[in-house]
Amino acid sequence: MESIHGRNILNLVQEHGQPFTKEELLNTIGNHFGVQARFHTCSASDMRAEALLDMFLEKGKLELEGELIQFRGCNCGSH
Repeated sequence: MESIHGRNILNLVQEHGQPFTKEELLNTIGNHFGVQARFHTCSASDMRAEALLDMFLEKGKLELEGELIQFRGCNCGSH
């Protein structure tokens, strides 16, 4: 199975324009990339969607406000 760069998830959240609950976002990722998809970033690999979201929340690329996750920002460049 080919690994998908995590930036694609950030793009998905940003392009959606509305916050997601974690469950909604995981469902959207599963529908878009497949429920068995694995993801990587420049600093991590072989992650499931939930682990990737947790990492992005911890690094401040996504923001949790109440029950809603939204895009916060990223200096990831074009990859």
